[in-house]
Amino acid sequence: MRRPRRPKMREPALAGDLVDKLLHGLGLDERLHQYKALIIWNDVVGPQIAARTRPVRIRENILEINVDQPAWMQQLQLMKPKILSRLNAELGEATIKDLYLKHGKVDVHPDKPVEPPPAWRMVKLDDKEKKQVEDLLSAVKDTELRDEMEKFLQKQMRLLKAGAVSG
Repeated sequence: MRRPRRPKMREPALAGDLVDKLLHGLGLDERLHQYKALIIWNDVVGPQIAARTRPVRIRENILEINVDQPAWMQQLQLMKPKILSRLNAELGEATIKDLYLKHGKVDVHPDKPVEPPPAWRMVKLDDKEKKQVEDLLSAVKDTELRDEMEKFLQKQMRLLKAGAVSG
């Protein structure tokens, strides 16, 4: 038994048009349009805010944003109306109704190279240098003060040893 032959296409259809038609048929085109907000977030808020935030997901027209520090959450709360209007202007429609700010992990941008630590951080003090710091602090009786001063002096010695500080 032969299958009925399909008529030839008059013009080839573009894959993007077919995907759009499929998404519209499934009722997902608006949702996909909303998810564009995740892509354009960094451009909308600028580099300073983008470095402290990450859009996570969209639920019921609310964009959920991870913020790395509570102080930034408070600042962004005040800026929320401005950010929302910019975001919706970029999207072309008022599809995002609110921003939900929560304290959470903000990953480092994978496209930016991670800078190595400064050279002085790799410098280790030998026993003689550690003993020198201990001798300097032997007269300090307050243990909390001595601990802080020890950290400071050891850091200073590591900087000098690495040549990061000119004497």
